[in-house]
Amino acid sequence: MIYEGSYYNQGAIISDPTYWNHDVAYFIERTHKLTPDIPCITIKIPYDRLHLDEKIEPVVLSDFALRKWISHIEALNESVYNRSRSDKENGVFYSFRPTSVVLQRNASFVEVISDIWYLCLMITVQLPFQNNDKAMRMLCKMLPREVEEFIANFNLAQLHAASELVKTQNSIREWLKSSDYSAFIANGSILPRNKDNSGPLEDALPFTSPEDVEVEICGLRGMGIKRGVTVITGGGYSGKSTLLDALNSGIYNHCIGDGREFVITDQSAMEISAEEGRSISNINITPFIKWIPHRSVDRFSTDYASGSTSQAANIMEAINYGCKLLLIDEDRSATNFMIQDIKMRSLIKHEPITPFTERVRELYENAGVSSVLVIGGSGEFLAVADQVILMDHFVPINVTKEAKKLCEHDQPRERIPYTSWEIKREITADRFSSYPQGSGREMLMVSTMGYLTMGDEQVDIRGLYNITSHAQLAAIAFLIRKIAISNQDRLIPLHEKIESGLEDMERNGVDIVFSSSFPDFDRWLELPRMNEVLAVINRMKHLNFIRYS
Repeated sequence: MIYEGSYYNQGAIISDPTYWNHDVAYFIERTHKLTPDIPCITIKIPYDRLHLDEKIEPVVLSDFALRKWISHIEALNESVYNRSRSDKENGVFYSFRPTSVVLQRNASFVEVISDIWYLCLMITVQLPFQNNDKAMRMLCKMLPREVEEFIANFNLAQLHAASELVKTQNSIREWLKSSDYSAFIANGSILPRNKDNSGPLEDALPFTSPEDVEVEICGLRGMGIKRGVTVITGGGYSGKSTLLDALNSGIYNHCIGDGREFVITDQSAMEISAEEGRSISNINITPFIKWIPHRSVDRFSTDYASGSTSQAANIMEAINYGCKLLLIDEDRSATNFMIQDIKMRSLIKHEPITPFTERVRELYENAGVSSVLVIGGSGEFLAVADQVILMDHFVPINVTKEAKKLCEHDQPRERIPYTSWEIKREITADRFSSYPQGSGREMLMVSTMGYLTMGDEQVDIRGLYNITSHAQLAAIAFLIRKIAISNQDRLIPLHEKIESGLEDMERNGVDIVFSSSFPDFDRWLELPRMNEVLAVINRMKHLNFIRYS
């Protein structure tokens, strides 16, 4: 074992932040400034020890390795565990536990140093309180021994299978981009989740496409969902929402064994819901809301939106993000926003809301935005749907012809005037800060209860269903902070700043936005989409949004 550098541990100075076990490097740094007893260690394993080819996709390798590394962390913790002592007394090894999606992370990544390629695994360690002998044993004997076990058991055949899976998934995504389809669900997929949502439900019925909507992509057969308006219907507990949830998760690739490996959705898709109480700033909601007493609807702002105004704003913002597929479940929607039947239209003469039924076709035909709608309580959407899928005990049936026949004698709808869907917004630098007003100390925090705090802002993100994990939310928080503290402009072009920041994270590693100044954060980060970064900023109450339209 060779040591070099310096690191402070429980009052002792260790001369070097890097130590070596043969050709494997262990780089130690502080996780947070206030937690010197919980260091962060990056284990750097040369490619040649794992017999790796430099051509392997880094995200695939990193994801695969991290999933295999978890069992070794568990073995380490079993060896130090003593039920009569606390974790602080025992010492504990921590590693990020990924969800089923394949993403770029800081817990596992690829690094090139002096032309040598390394697979890097990041962990944190709670060192045992006032027990330096055990701490040295954990770091310098137990950890390297387990890393050697990881290297010895590294399975190239399994890695090749994971790589081939991602290649097929990406090929399907490329096919979707140039086709008339916005999503694909392969036959044999397992859509229902288990109790903790960590994987497929045991003994669940495999998905089988109706024959008349079945397509073949990259050698796989399954249900294709065409661009346009698709309605998913059925009785209670029939699998409607499960299907929508699977489509929502399909914006990301999934790992082997998840059951949803070949549920592939347009990567710009967003799940849209009513979000009563959210903040809205300077958004044109006139496509859906004609007037509000004492309020402007073409430049609508509120600190506490209603169900209908929040859903209208969510759709307008999603279009602004570049979303081309809306996923909407009526159970999460404002009823008066979604529909208004003929009887109610006749009774209510001065209705300010233009229901989504009146705009959903225009959204596709004029703005190129498709919709998949879960509808169980109203037939209003059947007349405007291109495709209607009935779920019957988790079995999909194409009932488009039957649905259209039911609508043959419906009273023709009066065509409402087309609207403009394009908006462009920037924010001013005023109040876009991680420093609360009058304070010289930064505030940045994300809670497990669904809130992000930055500066004076406390943002409720519980309605953002496309954020995959706490680690992704943390990455969003750190990216927004980085944009705020590095900004030199009076007007901030959000799309450009976020796109540049995400490209930087993708190119140089997700960890480049991390700061050890905030002890309330876990160490783990996952790469987010621009959509969710913008969605968080749009929910900030104190920002000044300038719109050009």
